[in-house]
Amino acid sequence: MDLGDRAADFRFLVRDRAGQFTASFDAVLADAGITAVKIPPRAPRANAYAERFVRTTRAEATDRMLIFNERHLRAVLTEYASHYNGRRPHRSRDLKPPRPDHPIADLTTERIKRRPVLGGLISEYERAA
Repeated sequence: MDLGDRAADFRFLVRDRAGQFTASFDAVLADAGITAVKIPPRAPRANAYAERFVRTTRAEATDRMLIFNERHLRAVLTEYASHYNGRRPHRSRDLKPPRPDHPIADLTTERIKRRPVLGGLISEYERAA
């Protein structure tokens, strides 16, 4: 609903078979030129990437703080998504961040500086100046 002009950038929406998705929901997507693709029934790993992100976000951020309202939740999720997509190490990348903004420091010879994220809930570390 909030996509505006960006709706044309999407061709497919992968969704589960939950009851809240009705035929009218698929019709609205079809009018926008988006094909709704349902995951197979009883296939919990079919949507594994989205499920993993949601679980990681809950475990690392939202389950550890008290969310006051929608505005607070959006601010927390925006900051966490920035951390997750830019600086958080990923196992599939040999614990390297997806978009490092500086070279990886040699931790045996460098001094390290800690930067708190989400009010200190998560810490990022980088080379000290």
